[in-house]
Amino acid sequence: MVFEGSSAAISHTGKVRSNNQDSGFAGANLFAVADGMGGHAGGDVASSIAIQRLAPLDTTYATTDDAQASLQAAATTAAGDLIRAAKDRPELAGLGTTVSAIIMVDEYAVIGHIGDSRIYLFRDDELTQITADHTFVQRLVDSGRITPEEARYHPRRSVLMRVLSDMDNDPELDMFVMPTLPGDRWLLCSDGLSGVVDELHVAKVMRQGLAPGRTADTLLKQALDGGAPDNVTIVLVDVGGQHPLSSGTATIVGSASNPSGILVPAARAGRSSWLHPVRQAANEPTHFEPAADYLEELIEEDKRRAKRRRAGWISALLVAILALVGAGFLAYNWTQTRYFVGADEDSVVIFQGVQQNIGPIVLSTAIEDTDILLADLPPYQRASVERTINARSLSDAEAIVERLQAGADAVKADEARQTATPTPTPAPTTDGGTP
Repeated sequence: MVFEGSSAAISHTGKVRSNNQDSGFAGANLFAVADGMGGHAGGDVASSIAIQRLAPLDTTYATTDDAQASLQAAATTAAGDLIRAAKDRPELAGLGTTVSAIIMVDEYAVIGHIGDSRIYLFRDDELTQITADHTFVQRLVDSGRITPEEARYHPRRSVLMRVLSDMDNDPELDMFVMPTLPGDRWLLCSDGLSGVVDELHVAKVMRQGLAPGRTADTLLKQALDGGAPDNVTIVLVDVGGQHPLSSGTATIVGSASNPSGILVPAARAGRSSWLHPVRQAANEPTHFEPAADYLEELIEEDKRRAKRRRAGWISALLVAILALVGAGFLAYNWTQTRYFVGADEDSVVIFQGVQQNIGPIVLSTAIEDTDILLADLPPYQRASVERTINARSLSDAEAIVERLQAGADAVKADEARQTATPTPTPAPTTDGGTP
């Protein structure tokens, strides 16, 4: 069933950024926001790739499960695109993007989310944040170490712990389904809005009951009045309501509205399923008539059976021990064909093996300290390394390290540019008043 309601999408560069790395989409059933990162070019490409991969999902679905599966598949495909983009164009190393998306399926909203863009629900004059930020400070809030108010001004509030990027080909989205009602208003936004305009003022604008387009304009103006240090992207969705329905043409805003050079790889092959054999019960007699000397024979047979049973138990135990040892040996050998990129105390290291250990048995060995300091990496790359990044082979691990090195070099170059740029001195006031 086609979603019935109205929507609007708007995106603005803000007052500080030189380009817009956000992208937004408002269609018939799909609504999404992506906030790109990774430098002047990387953020544009990342958010554009995410929206272009999500756009084909703007269709009808028979069930919410189908919509969830499509969202996850699109995110996985987009991650593969980001990895290939960074490989083909080394200057894009470290690119990534947040994704917050809703697919309307009948009276349900299917939500997929990764990063720190947000989805809010305005219902019965109350504004509720639906998604959880995948940030360092959100973890501090969740653990009770700081309050939400302190998190708003925390110096590391923009450090992302999870993002769609060129470092992970199997991204983990928060996926859930919520019922939606006529009169609901959904707000999807990048942190260019949520980081500047607090929820109290957002709710105040929502309560004015303006059409989605005018509401989005008002929220954008508040972000600009607040300084708008980042790109601002807003997608508003009304369920039913008093405002006329929007046209069937999807609205794409931000960098995705004019994408270039985005490659579309072939779709993944489907997975085959396992076949389970059907067991048959043995046919055994349920009754027989014993002979006269059956009791003596039974006693002797029991003795022989007890001996055989003990021998069988011992043999089975030995076989099980040998099988476990053999399986453990084979499993250990298999783990040594795996590699991953992780961290020691302060630098990036290539490990051979797997991250998990079995009791005192360590299943990984550091084989190369890359001398790339964690402190030199972009925040979300550092978070990925601290969580560890799986690699299919040693060459794959070395390729990951090359991308990390490119990201570290980009950070150093940016710091060097900032150091070389003198800070302007404020002009003295001329009105004789107190500055």
